[in-house]
Amino acid sequence: MIPYFKELGITSLEFLPIFEFDTDEYEKTNYWGYSTLAFFAPKGGYAVSDRGTDQVKEFKTMVRELHKAGIEVILDVVFNHTGEGSHDGPVFSFRGLDNTVYYILESDKRFYTNYSGCGNTMNCNHPAVMSFIIDCLHYWVQEMHVDGFRFDLASVMARDGEGQILDNAPIIEAISEDAILGDTKLIAEPWDAGGAYHTGCFHHSRWAEWNDRFRDDARAFWLGNQGMIRAFATRVSGSSDLYLQSGRKPYHSVNYITAHDGFTLADLVSYNEKHNEDNGENNGDGSNYNLSANWGIEGESKNKSILRIRSRMIKNYWTTLLLSIGTPMILGGDEFRRSQRGNNNAYCQDNEISWYDFDNLDRYAEIHRFARLIIAFRKRHSALHRREFFEGKDRNAEGVTDIEWFDKQGRALDWNRAENILALRIDGSREEISRPADIVICFNSTDRAVHFTLPSPLAGFSWYRIVDTSLESPKDIVENELESPIAAERGYTVGKRSTAVIVGER
Repeated sequence: MIPYFKELGITSLEFLPIFEFDTDEYEKTNYWGYSTLAFFAPKGGYAVSDRGTDQVKEFKTMVRELHKAGIEVILDVVFNHTGEGSHDGPVFSFRGLDNTVYYILESDKRFYTNYSGCGNTMNCNHPAVMSFIIDCLHYWVQEMHVDGFRFDLASVMARDGEGQILDNAPIIEAISEDAILGDTKLIAEPWDAGGAYHTGCFHHSRWAEWNDRFRDDARAFWLGNQGMIRAFATRVSGSSDLYLQSGRKPYHSVNYITAHDGFTLADLVSYNEKHNEDNGENNGDGSNYNLSANWGIEGESKNKSILRIRSRMIKNYWTTLLLSIGTPMILGGDEFRRSQRGNNNAYCQDNEISWYDFDNLDRYAEIHRFARLIIAFRKRHSALHRREFFEGKDRNAEGVTDIEWFDKQGRALDWNRAENILALRIDGSREEISRPADIVICFNSTDRAVHFTLPSPLAGFSWYRIVDTSLESPKDIVENELESPIAAERGYTVGKRSTAVIVGER
């Protein structure tokens, strides 16, 4: 798989939980692994060998080989609950050691609070539990050599022993200031199942966050929901409304369209509603708020016009994600249209619903090609992975501010317009030494084609089209950036529900 990841352009892998867990917890299959039993042990079932502690050796070998290829390893860690469940759950460890220390209990001390949604809640800010969590993180960094952690339902770690939210939670401060974890990436899922919500305000400036506002605003824009241009533009330009005031940087925003809990990208454009019947909960599990559309028929279709608009929407999402300022996170399999048949909560589906079918690499080669090339485009242009927020200033005295927003006539954008038609220009002429290039992105989520007046390129530069999601492959994205020149005075027409990317090159 490592050559595959390298060819695609992946620089980090974030694993779902790999600490030992009970596979049969749900009387079906605990496929995701979110109820930990042994925090210092890699999941034995993930190893090739079933001998002794070979899973430790195999995990270390995997990390070493990924590092040789320049790929980071980030673990999804679960300190908000354990596999001991609610009051009628089994006794594996903490419940038998000291129930009142390790868990947040109800006032009568008989039952467990459930801020995790999984039956119990770890008492993360008790000194004994804090010590345990820090020791665990140290082990995975020092002994197993991982590069970072994504903390599941991280807002639980902000709760005290009574379940109240703390302003400066000791465990979060301890992790943030720990010397051994000083170079470790820390990523929060900044909410919990008990109503705590900290997107943009997680409790320490060092932490990156899963930015669900990016997900929802991008989806709403491409659905054609009216009045989305201000929110969409804010997300595309780095979400400064969320992260600037706390002293954080654009890269602290982990932008994503899809993740493991929710629709895959293929299902996001193929289903209006979730279809979780196979989970055995009468389709009552999983979120009903998906901002999805099937574009004509629910589920699989052979209709060419429906397939065409679905492919276009997938490319729009890929372009939005990879060309936005921040850290892009991709759901594995989205690069070849992996589907879960409309299941947006496949936690118990260790079968064809969740498995990766790499035959789709041939079936959906067009999407895989687009994903690979849009990743490569981002990596070539450092203007797209800024370390500071835009300021709207002309930094190189060439008459162009670091970012400009304009409408289809080329005029300054009216942020009160309801139509989802907008364009931006990023000044990359001095941003990159190796490849100076301004970048223009035109977004059109309406149901009609729109002609955009383009700004004049800088002296000595010309415009070239890189992406047009309304075009069929291979014209949808070109490999040679000088392949498709555009006359600035003629502008450019962007098809309905499409994105165009144009660069200014010498």
